[in-house]
Amino acid sequence: MDQVLAVLVGCFMAVGIYLLLSRSVIRMLLGLVVFGNGVNLLIFTAGRLTRAAAPIIPAGLAQAEGPMANPLPQALILTAIVIGFAMFSFLLVLAYRAYQSLDADDTDTMRVAEPVDAPNPPLSY
Repeated sequence: MDQVLAVLVGCFMAVGIYLLLSRSVIRMLLGLVVFGNGVNLLIFTAGRLTRAAAPIIPAGLAQAEGPMANPLPQALILTAIVIGFAMFSFLLVLAYRAYQSLDADDTDTMRVAEPVDAPNPPLSY
């Protein structure tokens, strides 16, 4: 099962990077979400997938008797999901506002600060 999830993480990362490298702002945002999900799945897989008991130690024992699940990757992933959703919502509103102001979704046409007929910067010094 770990090998399947490793391949799935690789696919998520590849698709996320491919979408992040596009010129469309919406595709870049979707790439950020897919890449973030790949990272979350990577953390979850690194925490080992086991069918262990819940990490609750009964009263009177110093440590659990058998194997138990690691709660740290689960807590990290829950926090990352909340932060990722908040960041995606903020960037989506920011992209919508940029689209309203500039009337463009393509990053090449969003260059307001650069004049159209200005000379290109030097490529080497």
